[in-house]
Amino acid sequence: MADTSFDIIIIGSGPGGYVTAIRAAQLGFKTAIVERDFLGGICSNWGCIPTKALLRSAEIYHYMQHAKDYGLKADNVGFDAAAVIKRSRGVAGRMNAGVGFLMKKNKVSVIWGEAAIDAPGKVSVKASKTPAPKDALPTGAYTAKHIIVATGARPRVLPGLEPDKKLVWTYFEAMNPDKMPKSLLVVGSGAIGIEFASFYRTMGAEVTVVEVLPQILPVEDAETAAFARKQFEKQGMKILSGAKVVKLDKKTDSVTATIDDGKGKPSEITVDRVIAAVGVVGNVENIGLEKLGVKMERGTIAIDGFCKTNVPGIYAIGDVAGPPMLAHKAEHEGVICVEAIKGMHPHPMDKLLIPGCTYCAPQVASVGLTEQAAKEKKLDTRVGRFPFIGNGKAVALGEDQGMVKTIFDKKTGQLLGAHLVGPEVTELIQGFVVAMNLETTEEELMHTIFPHPTLSETMKESVLDAYGRVLNM
Repeated sequence: MADTSFDIIIIGSGPGGYVTAIRAAQLGFKTAIVERDFLGGICSNWGCIPTKALLRSAEIYHYMQHAKDYGLKADNVGFDAAAVIKRSRGVAGRMNAGVGFLMKKNKVSVIWGEAAIDAPGKVSVKASKTPAPKDALPTGAYTAKHIIVATGARPRVLPGLEPDKKLVWTYFEAMNPDKMPKSLLVVGSGAIGIEFASFYRTMGAEVTVVEVLPQILPVEDAETAAFARKQFEKQGMKILSGAKVVKLDKKTDSVTATIDDGKGKPSEITVDRVIAAVGVVGNVENIGLEKLGVKMERGTIAIDGFCKTNVPGIYAIGDVAGPPMLAHKAEHEGVICVEAIKGMHPHPMDKLLIPGCTYCAPQVASVGLTEQAAKEKKLDTRVGRFPFIGNGKAVALGEDQGMVKTIFDKKTGQLLGAHLVGPEVTELIQGFVVAMNLETTEEELMHTIFPHPTLSETMKESVLDAYGRVLNM
């Protein structure tokens, strides 16, 4: 007989779920995780990780095409689309297997199937369409004092933009295309839309991006988003902001889209494929939440700073618990959640300290307040900027297009936000994240020695610029 009683049951094994399970096991909780499709969730299997594998292939292809810029020769440069996709799926497979290994290592039980909360402390699991791993616990009734919902999110579907998996794609189909399209329309310019637009443009497709808001990358600082847009357009990407797709006319192997430019001038564009990247919605249905009276906010589960819902014994983390819908936010929430259950008094989540990264070319990364948000809060600020063109390492790399922008409170010197666009900024941003977590001031950053020659020097120069002390510009 399978053991059916646990201290903690987590529903969903994405980054939030499996990390929560590991931390719970470390703290001595008897822990189980319920999964219906694949260990590692969307991020490891269809999102964060395999998309980066695709983008890496595109990056290397770009460098090969520009070999002469580095004094090198690379003739007849091309790509094997099937091999590019195969590599990406192989990376996803490794991540999936890795999560399985971590569950065994930490003695976390895996229950395979679709879970529903019948009552506080009671979970029933029924069979899912995906066959269960041989060592998974069977379907049936389980109990746990604490139940953590980590069911993630799925692509948002808008009327008229319903994906059909052939001509109109979500990120699932965009990651595993039947063929490489020669032309593509991307609806939505958030991180998902821009990453796919960047990938397919680099691989040679004619790409048009339509964004209903005036600014692409809407959550980013307006200045860095505008800089990124110029770079995308230099690469040949067509971007229509303040516009929307009002109609899709599907043909046998193409789609004609009618686009309203917001100025009363509709236009048509015919493309091979359309990617609908208009956001995601939380997976809150069919879990039993409505029956239990779990409070919702804008389609996601309402939680406090320690991930508690309004129903005792039921918690929620990650995408299903609201924005920002990022894997690292889900992981951190999970750790906070189980540490609070243990009575360890963790700090509640501070969403201003969550970095955001977009892995397009050029990369975009940010943390904290945008300049506009600081103005709306009526904060007196000092803003520093430094271009990558003034950085020796960036020039040596042949990647000198970018900028670092830092925002400080003029009265206290507190770092309020940092916004970067350029080479490897998704790695650089963590320096500012650490600084903000430590409540670092501009003086401490100025006294920090940054190694030379590195891209990270742009970070210090931006700080210096905010205080009229920039050295290399």
